[in-house]
Amino acid sequence: MKPMKAAIELDRDEDGVWIAECPSIPGCVSQGGTRDEALANIQEAIAACVEVRVERRFPSGPRV
Repeated sequence: MKPMKAAIELDRDEDGVWIAECPSIPGCVSQGGTRDEALANIQEAIAACVEVRVERRFPSGPRV
């Protein structure tokens, strides 16, 4: 699979957990105890979301 780029949003909740979201793929959200963990987890979530969208023939998200 060709690498793709997607914008993500990072934020921390009141408990200090990092929340990562890919706004261009609805529902694609992950989290982590550290910023790096959240970034790694959102990469996995994006890959899984794209895989499901391809299987179901939905739009796959950002095209770069």
